[in-house]
Amino acid sequence: MDFRQLRTFACVAELGSLSKASDTLRVAQPALSRQIKLLEHELRTELFTRNGRGMVLTDAGRLLLARTSGIVRQIDQIRDDIQSAGGAPSGRVVLGLIPTVSCVLSARLARRTVELYPGISLCIVESYSGHLIEWLHRGEMDLAVIYGPSVDLHLAVQSLGRDSIVAVGPRGSGLKQKKQVDIGWLLRQRLVLPSHSHGLRALIEHAAAKRKLDIDVKLEADSFRVLTSLVEEGLGYTLLPPSSVRAEVADGRLETAPLARPAPRRELALAAPVEHPGSNAITLIARLLRDEVAACRAEGLWDIQLA
Repeated sequence: MDFRQLRTFACVAELGSLSKASDTLRVAQPALSRQIKLLEHELRTELFTRNGRGMVLTDAGRLLLARTSGIVRQIDQIRDDIQSAGGAPSGRVVLGLIPTVSCVLSARLARRTVELYPGISLCIVESYSGHLIEWLHRGEMDLAVIYGPSVDLHLAVQSLGRDSIVAVGPRGSGLKQKKQVDIGWLLRQRLVLPSHSHGLRALIEHAAAKRKLDIDVKLEADSFRVLTSLVEEGLGYTLLPPSSVRAEVADGRLETAPLARPAPRRELALAAPVEHPGSNAITLIARLLRDEVAACRAEGLWDIQLA
């Protein structure tokens, strides 16, 4: 296996199409097809199933992608660092953000990246902590903002701070008239939450366990937009950082109330793969992200206690 074959394989796997990979890599489609066939011949197995919808990974293809995608990314980043040495930084950075952080930071961070580092290609992926941690371990992602605590994750982690959590309910729920609500009362209501693998659910279940309460979760949503829309429809309450629903509250679609002390706060961390040295572009995006978190706090857009 040579690097060119692996890079071609990774690109086709990501895009699901030889023609799209040809456009991205600026290599003729027959040449890419030949590289894939040589790789399959060497490994003595098919890596893709070809059908009318494009190129679909086989089990062997998924295994090869899991084992080599991180290696391909690191070599690409080494090339970018060498080529940009002494000049403008360049390269691709894949950043994962949990949804409640993405809605606050994504546009700001993308704008600042374009302004300051036009040679850096920033890919923002929005998902819950469990998925982001898996992609970090597989080397498919360079950085991610995840929920803490971050012990035993086998990742390089820097704390960003602790974020407040509030009760969130539909219009007419009466929350906006309350100075605060007891979390014990809230946990006895019908709740709309993410599924068990996600950090926000773990935080809420921990709060319930401390009070020896069973929580009533009738609906689960692993999409932040779906979760807030279900609450808007009056199907239950949830708990979220106030920064994540600022627009919905301003429009009158949702109501919030602070939680009585001691209220749970979520720990946020910036994580990266341990074995990944990190390119210059990654270092710059990590620094820019921390600057934007601090700016959001200074502007009153985010109630976060900085680390």
